[in-house]
Amino acid sequence: EVHLVESGGGLVQPGGSLRLSCAASGFPFGSYSMNWVRQAPGKGPEWVSDIDSRGGTTYNKGSVNRFTISRDIAKNTLYLQMNNLKPEDTAVYYCVTQGFNYWGQGTQVTVSS
Repeated sequence: EVHLVESGGGLVQPGGSLRLSCAASGFPFGSYSMNWVRQAPGKGPEWVSDIDSRGGTTYNKGSVNRFTISRDIAKNTLYLQMNNLKPEDTAVYYCVTQGFNYWGQGTQVTVSS
């Protein structure tokens, strides 16, 4: 059974940083592409970034140069380092498998002064 458990969210001031983690189990983590998707209040899901099985990464326009996706295959863990956070980054952040088949429960990120 696939399990994805996000952590690391919280309240941060504009310009601050957070590192999200996603502990994965129940599937061959190293062989799967993984995504981070976020959903802001009152809005639909928004894809943020992905990393493929070879370590290649892509980002949406608003995240490039601020966010960094990475993975530790030995620990079955996906990360999202978020720097220079802005109020518009406020959302629930989800760890999602390739094909968007499995989602974690999400972790809340709030950027506010």
